[in-house]
Amino acid sequence: MKTNFIKFFVSLSLIFLLKALTNEAFSQKVFSCNSKYDADIKVYVCDSKYDADLWVYKVGSQYDVNDDGLWFFCESKYDAKKVIYFVDSKYDADLLIYFVDSKYDAKWNNISKKYLIY
Repeated sequence: MKTNFIKFFVSLSLIFLLKALTNEAFSQKVFSCNSKYDADIKVYVCDSKYDADLWVYKVGSQYDVNDDGLWFFCESKYDAKKVIYFVDSKYDADLLIYFVDSKYDAKWNNISKKYLIY
């Protein structure tokens, strides 16, 4: 009985550890910079969600981010996984986004652009 409990506890611990590492590795913690030359990605905010590659929801905590459009805006570029610059034209952008009102609406519309976040 005690052996089964230990196996269960170790398995559960590994699952939580892998989940934590996965979230950190693929998180979308971003920093918005003032120069396109300092940015990893140039981003344009679309007026219509149907024109966007990614529907983004801004979360209030860095622990709520994921790789499907839940973004946390960092105060420092050193805390961010990606540095972004907002451009004025969609033709200058690497990634087109649309800000949604619910975290449940955040998702990729153009999965081929997902590599930009990693």
